[in-house]
Amino acid sequence: MADLRINLAGIKSPNPFWLASAPPTNTGYQVQRAFEAGWGGAVWKTLGDPILNVSSRFAAVSFNGQKVAGFNNIELITDRPLDVNLKEIYETKKRFPDHAIIASLMVEPKQEKWHEIVKKVEDVGVDGLELNFGCPHGMAERGMGSASGQVPELVEKQTYWVKEVAKTPVIVKLTPNITDITATAEAAVNGGADAVSMINTINSLAGVDIDTWQTIPHVAGKGAHGGYCGPAVKPIALHMVGECARNPRINVPISGIGGISSWRDAVEFLLMGATGVQVCTAAMHHGFRIVEDMIEGLSNYLDEKGLSSVMDLVGKSVPNYSDWGDLDLNYQIVAKINNDVCINCNKCHIGCEDTSHQCIDMLKDSDGNSYLQVREEDCVGCNLCSIVCPVDGAIDMIHIPNELPPMTWNERQAALGAFTKT
Repeated sequence: MADLRINLAGIKSPNPFWLASAPPTNTGYQVQRAFEAGWGGAVWKTLGDPILNVSSRFAAVSFNGQKVAGFNNIELITDRPLDVNLKEIYETKKRFPDHAIIASLMVEPKQEKWHEIVKKVEDVGVDGLELNFGCPHGMAERGMGSASGQVPELVEKQTYWVKEVAKTPVIVKLTPNITDITATAEAAVNGGADAVSMINTINSLAGVDIDTWQTIPHVAGKGAHGGYCGPAVKPIALHMVGECARNPRINVPISGIGGISSWRDAVEFLLMGATGVQVCTAAMHHGFRIVEDMIEGLSNYLDEKGLSSVMDLVGKSVPNYSDWGDLDLNYQIVAKINNDVCINCNKCHIGCEDTSHQCIDMLKDSDGNSYLQVREEDCVGCNLCSIVCPVDGAIDMIHIPNELPPMTWNERQAALGAFTKT
């Protein structure tokens, strides 16, 4: 059996599955239940000066029959006194010494405020700190959360302040509500961060009730933007993790967050450079016991791959992640329809005819039976037909060898420039 233990910047846990700082980690009771279920770590719901929350505060986006494809919240940081949280952290760590407990922190961008709260939470035995520079609502209007996280100078300065007094590893949690997340990741590293975590939630409005014209959710008839998470944000999170993992100036471990619902999702994040993952929406949707399937699935996967440790996965796909200008312009794939599997729904023909390259013909055989065929010479390998096809195995995308040498856009432009100069 493969070793599932991880070490993220000195923070050790029995497996890579942590609960993210969110409603599931609001109390010691919840975190202890999570550890009993098998979670390797938990990032405690963000601590700071207690706030007042509103009601209601959650909303979800369903798509094509799938519940909670996306999740929206307008909840803020802890609404419980700091001393109560600290007492429960101490009790939980004492009961579960081998599990990772990370304190998520958010205070005003003042040096003395950061020094004060860091000393208090480290006194109760946390394994690490996560600085919350990500929340896009409520706290941001007070100069905290993403209001700080969108300004590299503030990220660097506040990280430095924390590192002045911190004795445990410091993780900086980054906001995705920014043009280039590597700018703030670099700032965190420059400030002394031991690791970064991403992504926090994305600015969003879950919807509008077209009967009442109220936003979803609303509070006494008024709505506000919130934070979006859940399966729908996974591609965005994967991209940002990959961008930071391949940046040599961000040479610290990454805790991956965003739409992770299964062991397969976790493997993708690990391959793209994350050392561990944090989960929230999936736990809120299905409960803490989902970690059992995550652990079993990951363990089986590692055994099938012949890997002895989960750490062997970290970053293995990063070298394959590049810029568009580095892709081979002469590489060619085409679609092939397997008519023994095709059910003749014609979705591929419609998609190609209406919105792509009109290269799928509707034909009839000698018995008058209809079938579909791709004109390979006109197919650009866009994948649309295979994406809209409802039947697995009905359409394959096949590599077509050619005599052209590999050539990227960057190489082409360099060659053209050299030709122009001569």
